[in-house]
Amino acid sequence: MKNKIQYDPNPMTKITDSQIRIFRGIKAIAAELKSVRKADTLLVLDCYPGVSEGEIEKIISGLDADLVIRSRDIFKEKEEIEDQMKYHLTEDRVFGRMYYGEIEDFMEPNKLQRARKRLQEHAGFRIVYGFGASLLARGDVTCYFDISRWEIQLRYRKGMENYKAENYQEDILKKYKRGYFIEWRIADKHKSRLFDKIDYYVDSNRDGDFRMLPGPAFLNALEENTKQPFRCVPYFDPGVWGGNWMEKTFGLAPASGNYAWSFNGVPEENSLLYEINGCQIEIPAMNLVLYAPKALLGEKVYARFGAEFPIRFDFLDTMGGQNLSLQVHPTAEYIKKNFGMAYTQDESYYILEAGENASVYLGLKEGIDKEAMLLELGKAQKGEGVFEAEKYVNTFPAKKHDHFLIPAGTCHCSGADTMVLEISATPYIFTFKLWDWGRTGLDGKPRPIHIDHGEKVIDWNRTTKWVEENLVNAVEIIQERPGMTEEHTGLHALEFVETRRFTLQDEVILSCHDSVNMLSLVEGEACVVESLDGSFAPYTVHYAEVFIVPCRIGQYKIRAKGEEIKILQAYVRV
Repeated sequence: MKNKIQYDPNPMTKITDSQIRIFRGIKAIAAELKSVRKADTLLVLDCYPGVSEGEIEKIISGLDADLVIRSRDIFKEKEEIEDQMKYHLTEDRVFGRMYYGEIEDFMEPNKLQRARKRLQEHAGFRIVYGFGASLLARGDVTCYFDISRWEIQLRYRKGMENYKAENYQEDILKKYKRGYFIEWRIADKHKSRLFDKIDYYVDSNRDGDFRMLPGPAFLNALEENTKQPFRCVPYFDPGVWGGNWMEKTFGLAPASGNYAWSFNGVPEENSLLYEINGCQIEIPAMNLVLYAPKALLGEKVYARFGAEFPIRFDFLDTMGGQNLSLQVHPTAEYIKKNFGMAYTQDESYYILEAGENASVYLGLKEGIDKEAMLLELGKAQKGEGVFEAEKYVNTFPAKKHDHFLIPAGTCHCSGADTMVLEISATPYIFTFKLWDWGRTGLDGKPRPIHIDHGEKVIDWNRTTKWVEENLVNAVEIIQERPGMTEEHTGLHALEFVETRRFTLQDEVILSCHDSVNMLSLVEGEACVVESLDGSFAPYTVHYAEVFIVPCRIGQYKIRAKGEEIKILQAYVRV
């Protein structure tokens, strides 16, 4: 493809300000922090769980402190923490229950009180460091060490423990579950309260190469992203069903297994890259959601979801690969009662590319026997035969630019030889696999199957006729003129995300519709996003790149660059 080398895997926001000083490496950071030392100074070095405290300790060793307190020592013992988490962790490999408490819930009250007393009674240069360090006392100087969730997941795979868990060799899915349902929730809540107190912010994604900038510069960088279109940094991960389209098209380095998916529009998981005076700084994109939710999401979306990014774009690649698992997502009622989530994973498959025999499994066939289907699924899970999916589930041929809508409760999966742009609500962890074609994961272990959950949420009325009328290419022309066609392609009325497809030969002015917008160029080599009032510089987007337009922009222009293009826009119906 002529556009394959245009895809930028490391999109950056450039900030040029000679007044911003970047401190790179242990020695430079230690020297700067030492320079703030006075006769009686409390330095707080707080961090996100997953940051290497060993690296922080290297910095501390060069500071000549009179008193050092480690927050880890204030936490309860491992066994007590695990007992306290038991209800939220559950026995399941994948699913837990959302925890809405605080970091202090896992600290020992007496130890916390004694530590606070020591800080009050001890004069001189004092340091408190580690996860939740700011809870011990308000620092004269506060430094925050941050890390992306994707880097945390990679470290889990390499043997890193969950916080104070000593579960170095535990199942990666269970480590991820503990992070997702508990650690990251309390850490984000804590971090969001510190934004206006941070004197220094440290990008801690690379051990041995920490990068620190002043707190105001960190907040100003986030503010910049509310004023212009931007892209998150995508990541790509192998999977048992993975294909080869992304590797070939995007020029990715070969993986140990075929790339199965890419998260490229998921602020909870992705990062933002900044180039500040020639130095690259990586910041979790979730920080932007937490710091400026109204400007980014829009007041109506914020009122509905809070500081959460409700739309997700990601890629599923089975070109030259295999079928995804046959699956179903929970209803809103089920996910709330069982997992503590405020909304569920409604979604859709937009077909970017497709092979000759590509197909999508969607909805149930007319007149099937529910009990017989569940019985056969159960037997297949036990290894007592193969589940004949086509006997119960519809298959529809898939071609480029088809759009299949998948409201929660609908049985579905992508077949082999499809390249899917998945557009969905963000609770992406909640996939109930019903059948996985007898495969094991890349780790050699059976992939989790959740028929027990799935059977409780399948909508048995989503059968062939209803699916054909409601979920397969439910396209409606909104407006049409020479050089531009606007179409509604989804999602279904049961889902809160609206998608519009614009086919352009010239240009069109788009509205944000009182919502954050997420978009992707699904046909054509490139397009340009322009401000109507010159408030941001023209922004070029290449084929298959996913980008975000903050709600505060209101209106913006998309301009084709010499050829017909198609761009897909998603926003929250408010």
